[in-house]
Amino acid sequence: MVALAHTPPPSSAESLERELAALHRAKPAIYWGDLLACVALGWAAFAFAVARWGSAAAALAFVVAVFALYRAALFIHELAHLARGAVPGFHVAWDLLAGFPLLAPSLMYVGSHGEHHKAHIFGTAQDPEYAPLAHWSAARLASASLGLLLVPAALVLRWGLMVPLGWFVPAVRELAVGRLSTLVINPDYVRAAPRGKLAKRWRNEELACMAAVWSAGAALALGAIPLRVFALWYALLAAILLINHARTLGAHRYENAGAPMTTSEQVADSLSVVGPAWLQPLSALAAPVGLRFHALHHWFPTLPYHALGAVHRQLTRELPASAVYRGTIVPSLSRALAALLSKVK
Repeated sequence: MVALAHTPPPSSAESLERELAALHRAKPAIYWGDLLACVALGWAAFAFAVARWGSAAAALAFVVAVFALYRAALFIHELAHLARGAVPGFHVAWDLLAGFPLLAPSLMYVGSHGEHHKAHIFGTAQDPEYAPLAHWSAARLASASLGLLLVPAALVLRWGLMVPLGWFVPAVRELAVGRLSTLVINPDYVRAAPRGKLAKRWRNEELACMAAVWSAGAALALGAIPLRVFALWYALLAAILLINHARTLGAHRYENAGAPMTTSEQVADSLSVVGPAWLQPLSALAAPVGLRFHALHHWFPTLPYHALGAVHRQLTRELPASAVYRGTIVPSLSRALAALLSKVK
């Protein structure tokens, strides 16, 4: 706290530390209630959109499905930080209810996201979730964003074709693991092959996604499900990816060109979207599951998402005006995106 505030901590620092220790404990009831509500609402709205295809009600239901399942999908970030056994069964349930149906299993984030939080890796060429976007051209940034529209098709090929083909062709397996198994911003990032218990988890999740692709393909070929189900699933996933991409672009300043950064510099490069009260519901919709407090998350990465708001409020009451953290707060995601785009060549 001293380094980030550039001043001695407030007199209540000891009590704050005690509160933080309690806040670090994940509350299973909140995790389960939140996830189950999101997936129930999301998949019910998706089913309604399929059934009422072409109507205004279906369009509204589709929007509801997108944001509900977007929130559910972003629990993958919590999975990457949850201590083992903190919320029993949650990891498996998330994969079954969101990860596998969206073809984005937890292996795509768990195991790689930790690299983004390592002090000697953050902001460097080895960071999967950081690239010097502020130094990119507008054309490059736009092409990277529009390329997300092809990701749902790429995921179908990744799990449906490259999994079995990789059993027989090592080069395909190497490509799939290194380049096509991680949620990244850094286009140069290459994932290392999983080992030990992680390799077993990968195998199970890959097989589950392959089964999902093959089952859906067979059902579509046999006429058991109409083509519009696949079309809406594709649109759903593309919409989630684009919204999440916008959120990600507003999560950092992306000015670092690859040099190692101090803890203060890493927090200063991150942004928390906390505007006036009337804007906060929209901010929470665009950056759910605590991700609008992104700078705070980089300061205290093990805080569960449900604790971030309380900690943010206490810090903004306690920290001096010169604190680095205060400079990370922006009023809206649009303001963060505008700041990034103003630097793009």
